[in-house]
Amino acid sequence: MIAPHGGTLIDRVLSADAEAELKSKASKLPSITLNNREASDLRMISIGAFSPLSGFMRQAEYEGAVKDAHLPGGIPWTIPVTLSTDAATAGSLSVGAEVALKDADGTVVGSLELEEKFGFDAKLEAREVYRTEDEAHPGVANVYSQGEVLLGGPIRAIKVNPADVYADTDRPPAETRRIFQENGWNSVVGFQTRNPIHRAHEYIMKCALELVDGLMIHPLVGETKSGDIDAEVRMRCYKALLSDYYPSDRTLLSVLPAFMRYAGPKEAIFHAIVRKNYGCTHFIVGRDHAGVGDYYGTYDAQHIFSEFDAGALAISPMMFEHSFFCTECGGMATAKTCPHPNENHVFLSGTKVREMLVAGERPPAEFTRPEIADILIEAARAE
Repeated sequence: MIAPHGGTLIDRVLSADAEAELKSKASKLPSITLNNREASDLRMISIGAFSPLSGFMRQAEYEGAVKDAHLPGGIPWTIPVTLSTDAATAGSLSVGAEVALKDADGTVVGSLELEEKFGFDAKLEAREVYRTEDEAHPGVANVYSQGEVLLGGPIRAIKVNPADVYADTDRPPAETRRIFQENGWNSVVGFQTRNPIHRAHEYIMKCALELVDGLMIHPLVGETKSGDIDAEVRMRCYKALLSDYYPSDRTLLSVLPAFMRYAGPKEAIFHAIVRKNYGCTHFIVGRDHAGVGDYYGTYDAQHIFSEFDAGALAISPMMFEHSFFCTECGGMATAKTCPHPNENHVFLSGTKVREMLVAGERPPAEFTRPEIADILIEAARAE
């Protein structure tokens, strides 16, 4: 089985006894309230999805990720994982102290062993990670909204009980790795999505599945931007599709409780590293992976892989061009395999699809499976 990033799968989830101890003393500890991104990152660190990170980044780790896309020691890492606060709060915290971490409701969710406090250049992070300083970019807006001081150090986290909609599909990396091993899958390809799967997605996944032992459909179910389809609706779509159109003995549906950054190319590398920690040997990178608006070129997220040492990443990208149904070919294709002009390709914009769903009209079956269209129509009418 592929080794975790950095060689060791991190586990910072508290035992039942340690959890009880933290809760009993939390009221006596200084505390920080996490925003949604930080709460998600806390969980991802604790379950090992962000291995080799054992906590929120210290200054050397942060600057390495931002300026060089590598951690100290040369391990590829492209996205800062940080905890911030305002200067006054930071000034009240002592290096070496244990800090209780709380969610927006005031519930204790973990703790931080504070090792460092340091400032950062938000515009530099925006330029280097997101390739823009435009605050209209959702990832850049999150960077600009942080407190001016970052807090670094190892964390411990209270185990999260997944919401009912994810109860049977929310698996930490240790569990997906166990499943892959039990299934005898020596090669596994991961597929990232934050949207319902349409025929183009299905086509590239099945092309990839021809070449490996197993496929993990790994939808991101953490916070995304406004306008994205609700996670509960997406889960219904995934389950309906898998029940009829995928081999059950070669496919696993498992959710990723991560926060979406929309960092385009840098996030494509990050998503590959995370899937490596979950046990994937391959990762599908399609058109405009993790993009938003027009900040990135169509295939920038594929080109960036050539900038990294393949041995250091140790997970193989599977790169696909935009796919579509061609009426002349009579099936799914890409520009690599189809010689026909655009007027023969079934393509609908996101706006057009939403208009059809709201009107109760199914998109063409060549674009979306009817079962999926019906779920989306029902959801659109309920809004």
